[in-house]
Order: sequence, then structure tokens, then C-alpha cells
Amino acid sequence: MGKKLLLETTAPFQGLPELVAYDEGLFEEEGLDVEFIARGQEAPKTTDTSVTSTDLVNPFLSHASSFEGGQAGMYNACEWGNYRRVQDSNVHGRQLGRRAIVVYGALVVAPGSPVYTPQQLANKLIAVPYFAGTHYLALLMLEGFLPRDLIKTCQAPNGSGARYRSLMKGEIDATTLTEPYITVAEKAGCRVMVLAPFHGTEVATQAVDAETYAAFSRAVKKAVGRINADKRKYLQYFIDYYKSDPEVAALTVDDLSPGRLQVVEPAPIPEEEMERTRQWMVGWDMIDESSSAESLVDSQRQNLAHELAATSDGDSG
Repeated sequence: MGKKLLLETTAPFQGLPELVAYDEGLFEEEGLDVEFIARGQEAPKTTDTSVTSTDLVNPFLSHASSFEGGQAGMYNACEWGNYRRVQDSNVHGRQLGRRAIVVYGALVVAPGSPVYTPQQLANKLIAVPYFAGTHYLALLMLEGFLPRDLIKTCQAPNGSGARYRSLMKGEIDATTLTEPYITVAEKAGCRVMVLAPFHGTEVATQAVDAETYAAFSRAVKKAVGRINADKRKYLQYFIDYYKSDPEVAALTVDDLSPGRLQVVEPAPIPEEEMERTRQWMVGWDMIDESSSAESLVDSQRQNLAHELAATSDGDSG
């Protein structure tokens, strides 16, 4: 039995390499006994058009819910949201590096929408999952087209499937989606206004030492190699995970775009990008100005872990 590592549950769009590493025994090869711990169930299940800011929203309703409760030792989520969650953490969680998958998020309107360009989303109600990746991505994408005061959002469910259904019912003007629901929406006639990739990070407690994170990273790196060698094989995860939804179950791998499945080897968070992200978050009043990059990322543990992972790779080669 290897060293126990408790991870919060993940989904293919945000954690495919970890799922592959788990399913194919790659964690075990690195001496880890990984167990996935379910997240809390308090995240919004429906769109609430009356909630139009994050002021009264708990950032721990989904990501980090079991982590903050002491049940899990590590989780991954979008980089922006993790800055906020680490700032507010009651268990001294810190970011240790970037996750392997690069998520694609799209801002989408319904088939009958009068909106054909991002500029036309001015003052339109855009449902986003507050504190999740596509919430921040929507703001970043729209800032290139609209002044901030014309970007109007409301609270949406965390799952893309629920957001897609809310859009199709006409409850909102636009929403954000990840795969496989970008594909589902396009097949239904929805129009993608803007699409962009984004990074995420891993957050861990102090109990996850550099050696453990190095072993985790080595296993994930192997999974990245396998995924990149046969994307078609691993795209099936996106269908299987959501197959209870008939519109997803009707998809085949041929419907999904391999170009939207991008995975990279785990790596430290670059300092310049870290600081730009911090400043952007401060600019939107989503983290405190006093939150330094170093207080949000455990650079010493991060760098040591990646050095150990690289050294072990070289020794095994």
C-alpha cells in the first residue's frame, strides 16, 4: 500500500490526466494510494437571476468544500478561483503548481438570440458559476469588447449541463460552457461568441509534502503523454462521464474537437503570470490587495516538488 493522498473529486474537463492516472494505475506506480473524496453538494443547482455579484456567495460551495472540511488533502480548480479560496482558507491551503489540463471555456448564446457579436452582450444577463473558472474567463473575454460597467452577470449552476438547459429555456441571455457541452450547444444551434483556454492550479494542505506532490506530478506527467498520444481514446471520457444526459450520450468521439483537449506536463506557476493574475483579481475586488503572490503560492514547496519530479524522471530514463 502506497502513501495515502486524498483528492477532491474531479471531472474530465478539469482533471482528465488525474482520472487517467488513477484508472491506469499510474499513481500506484509512483507509490501513491489515491482516493477521491466527494465535494459538498451545496453548490447552486439552478440559475438565480437575483444574485448579481459575488458579495454574498461562498467560494467554498463546490471546489475546496471537502478540503476545507478536512476530508481531502488536495484539489484542483481554476487559477483565479484558487487565489480567492487560498486567501480565505481556514486550513492554510496553498497553491503548489499548475494542473495539467488546459480547459476550454466558451461564452454561448441560444439559437434564437439577437446577439451575434460579443459587443452586443452589453447589459445582457450572462449566467456564470461564481468563483469557478468560466466566471472569471467570461469577464476576461468580455473586457476586450465592453467596459466593465456594461458586463452584467448573475449566479448560475456550477455544472455546464444545467447552465446549457437554463440558456435553452430562455432564463438568461448567455452563459459559459465547457466540454462536452460546448459541442452539445453547437449541435443544438447555439452560437459561440468567444472561446478561450485557461489554466488551473492544485491546492494542498501542509500535509502534502514536496515528495508526495512530486510523485503525483510524475504520475500525471505519464498520463499527459498517453493522452497526447491518443486523444481520440481519451475524448471518450467526456462522453462517458455525462452519459446520463441524453444529448451527451448521443455524441460520438467524432463530434468532439481534439483541439479542445489540451494537456501539458505539470509545472510551477510562472512568477510574472502569477503577479498579473493577482493584480487582475485585485482590480475586480475579488481578492484583498494585501494578498501577496507568495501568500497564495507555496513557492518553496512547489519548486522543490518539481525539482524532485524532474530528477526522478531523469533517474528512471
